[in-house]
This record gives sequence, C-alpha cells and structure tokens, in this order.
Amino acid sequence: MDNFRLILITTLLLILLLLYQAWQQDYGPKPSHVSPTNTSNTSDTATPTAPATATSELPNLVEKPTTRTNVPEGPASLSQQTLPTASRIVVQTDVLKLEIDTIGGDIRRVELPTYPVDVKTKDQPFRLMNDDLASLFVAQTGLLPAETAPTHQAIYSSEQTHYRLEEHADTLEVKLHWHNDNGLNVTKIYTFRRGSYVTEVTYLVDNGTPSPWQGRLYGQLQRIDSTTGGTPFVYTYLGGAISSPSHRYEKITFDDMQKGQFTQEHRPGWTDGWAAMIQHYFVAAWVPDKTQIHNYYTNVIDNSRYVLGLYGPPQTVAPGAQHSFQIKLYTGPKLQHVLSALAPNLDLTVDYGWLWFIAQPLFWMLEWIQQIVGNWGWSIIILTIMVKLAFFQLSATSYKSMANMRRLQPRLVSLKERYGEDKAKLNQAMMDLYKKEKINPFGGCLPILIQIPVFISLYWVLLESVELRQAPFIWWWQDLSTADPYFVLPLVMGVTMLIQHFLNPAPIDPVQQKVMLILPIVFTVFFAFFPSGLVLYWLINNLLSIAQQWVITKKIVTEGQ
Repeated sequence: MDNFRLILITTLLLILLLLYQAWQQDYGPKPSHVSPTNTSNTSDTATPTAPATATSELPNLVEKPTTRTNVPEGPASLSQQTLPTASRIVVQTDVLKLEIDTIGGDIRRVELPTYPVDVKTKDQPFRLMNDDLASLFVAQTGLLPAETAPTHQAIYSSEQTHYRLEEHADTLEVKLHWHNDNGLNVTKIYTFRRGSYVTEVTYLVDNGTPSPWQGRLYGQLQRIDSTTGGTPFVYTYLGGAISSPSHRYEKITFDDMQKGQFTQEHRPGWTDGWAAMIQHYFVAAWVPDKTQIHNYYTNVIDNSRYVLGLYGPPQTVAPGAQHSFQIKLYTGPKLQHVLSALAPNLDLTVDYGWLWFIAQPLFWMLEWIQQIVGNWGWSIIILTIMVKLAFFQLSATSYKSMANMRRLQPRLVSLKERYGEDKAKLNQAMMDLYKKEKINPFGGCLPILIQIPVFISLYWVLLESVELRQAPFIWWWQDLSTADPYFVLPLVMGVTMLIQHFLNPAPIDPVQQKVMLILPIVFTVFFAFFPSGLVLYWLINNLLSIAQQWVITKKIVTEGQ
C-alpha cells in the first residue's frame, strides 16, 4: 500500500469480497431437498448418471437423451459411518499412502507423507481422502454396463494386501482381478511412479465369451460438503471443477449439483478435459485419454454426497480378444508446474480469482526469488520491494498530493469555522482555494486505483499457493500459511497503519477524524486471523510507504515555509 487510504480501500474491498463469499456459502439460495432422480434404491455410492433408455445405459447416451437413470446401486443408509467395505489393500510410495478396497477397487484413503497436518506433528501425514461419511472423499472407477462388467460395486480379488515401492524401483503395480461366469475376465491395474502423485488406472478386458462384448470406462469423485471450519475471514473454494474446450476452468459447485444445473443434454462430450474436486491447497482429478471424447456428469446421493465424474466412448472387444481402458488420477498438492504438465488448464485449480492474469506472473516472480534466496519469507519481502519500486512514481504523485493537502489543512479548518454548516459555500470556498494553490484534491486517487488490482492479486497468490503451506521464515514464524501465534506481526502492522494515519491529512469533520483513528485498531484485529505470509507483505509494504511518504511530506512542508 502506498498510504493509509490505499490500505483502507483495498482492505474494505477484500472484506466485502470475503463477506459476500461467506454469505453465499451460508445463506445463499439453497435448492429444495428432494430425492435425486431415480433413487428408488438408496446407494452407498453413485454411478454415472447419464441420459439413457429404460432398458439400456449404453446406446445413444448423448445422441438421444431421454430419462436420466442410474446404474443399479447397492444398499446404504445415512446411519452408516463408512461406505461398505471388504478387504483393504495398503499401497505406499515415497509420496503417497493409499488404501484400496476390494469392493470396486475404489481408492478409499489417500495420505500425503511429505505434507504433514501441521508443523508440530510432522510425523502425521495430511489425509486427502477418506471413506468415513463424516469426511467422505473417495475416487471410484468401473466399467459399464453393470450387467456384464465390474462397476465400482463389484468384488475384486488381490494377490497381496500390502504393496510398497522399493528403494531401487521406480514403478509399482497393484493388480486386482474380476471375472464372471460367461468368461469375461477383467484385470484392474494401478501403476504408481516414484515422486509422482499420479495414479495410472488400467482395465485389461479379456473377452473369453463366445460373443462380442461392448463396454465403456467411467471415473468419478464422491465427497461431502465439508465447508465448516477453516481460517476465520479467509474463504477458499471447495467443490467440483471441469475443463472443456469452451471453458478452460469451470466450477461446478455443490449447489449446482443439487439443482441439476449441470446436465449432459446441454453439454456434448469433448476431448482433452478433466474432472476434479478442489479444496484449499489440494486437488483430486480424473484425467482421461485426451484423444477420446468423454462425457461429464454429476449426481447427488442422499442429499449429502456429491458426485462428479466422466465416462468414455463404448469399445467393442471381439471374442478371444483383449482391450485396455486407461485413465489417470491425480491426488496431491496443487503444484502448478506438475498440474500443467499432466493436463491442459489443470493448473488453473490454483484459483487466483478473476485477476489470475496478474496473479500468475506475480507467483512466477515469487517462485523465482525463492529459488535464489531459499526462504519464502524473504522472498515475500523482496517481491514487496520490487512491486513497490514498480509503483514508485505513482506513489510519489499520490504522496505529493496528500502532502499539499496537509499543508493546506489549517486554512481548510479556518474555512470550516467561517462557513459552519453552510456546505454549499464551504465546498465552493475549498474549491477556490485548491484552484488558487493549483492542487488537485483527487490527485492521489488514480495512483491508488491503479495499484488495487495488483494488491488483490498478491493477496490471492499468498493465500492459494501450496508452496507457502508450512513454509518457515525466522524465529517462531515456522508456517507462513497460518496466523502469527503471538500476534506480533499484526500488532506491528497496526502500529504502521497508525503512523500512516498521522502522516495523512486529517479530515475536517471531527467524527471522521475519530473513525479514521479507530480503523487501525479494527484492521489490526482483522489481520490477526490472516496467514502470517499475508501480514508480512502488508507490514513491509507499509514500512516502505511510510519512508517514502515521510520524505516527500517533509520536503513539501519545508518548501512551503
């Protein structure tokens, strides 16, 4: 910020944005709680909800949409604490620890050993996925049709219950097996690679039946809306997102799913897309074969569990022949370079808001600085200085205008006393004085307005970048993504705001003077709950602004004597 007014305007904009988002989350329009389409059988999990005929789900899924139906579902109830489970298969690599259930071969739990829950419990990995209904978030795949192929409710067998990526190995395969009485054999293969958060899923279909077999692959993510908790005053998006040729990044909120606003009837299939469930710092995304057309769908189970998924085109396997279906699952941190390499636009799940075109270069610059200095805290300080230098002349213009206004302050007070409550005459006299002294009272506004988008963009960069999660700085600031435990940064920042207040020309109105004096205290309380990386940025910016404004003000006041 270049002065106290810039702090005030920018912070008020942020407050309004966060309050609006929080209000929408808690009190925004909610759909009526009706049962999802065709839920005569309650389900523990959802399967692709797609336009289909009453007798078949495969022919003309998109070409001739009719009634939306579900693949037959298994029993479940809201009283269950977990999804139905059979045997568990534990898989561990250097960056992932997963649990796969033999029911459907679903990925039921995912932990990230290199991302602890917090800095105080480094031996406790962050759990991204879980099959407890209280915090449900699972990844499911299957083949259709359900009558002749294994959906995510089929029972698989496994040769082992524990798999570990050995130190000398770069890949690890986990194979699950399924077959039916007609001679169709399916092997579901999970492939893991060292240092990768990508899980490759392959279905190897061996048609031992006397007739051609036709089927298609689907993948889906199922989770509940767990938006409660989190950092006060800090809102981040939790929900679904997809990518298509017409929309590089499109949010599919839980409300959208409830209302049925995302329907295939208006969304033809496309290539080179993905479907994801997003939360702060982390993402799970299905990335299909980009050469094939896939259709996307949503579903709601028991009005509390939300499904976002995709399914591919039908494939025919001749008797005695084999065919493989492939899809990739990413479960991990929102690392932009990794995501962009995996799929086009997947890096946009790092949601910098509508000012992303400004925020993205700022992040690249911050990351470049960090690679040199090796500390995210010092990187924030250096980036703040660089941004300040970029706006040096604009800031100087604003400060000169405010210094001149400060120089005229005694004369403005005299005019106030002379004209009293006659505002028309007071305003005219003030304008005459500004004209005589060749001062533009609005000269400091334009520089401030130009800089606001940059500061809002920096706010989102520091809030959304997983690289700052648990990033240490110095002393007790060992996690720049959390609030200062001793409130030192917010208190010092509050002092700098108070100093800026006295450097700026005071309002003529006594009531306004008292309000402006109280605001630093209000904002200090507000920033006490902000991540310390954000507060560090505001503090350094304030200190630089105070130095520049003090020099300019002293110079102009001296020249006017």
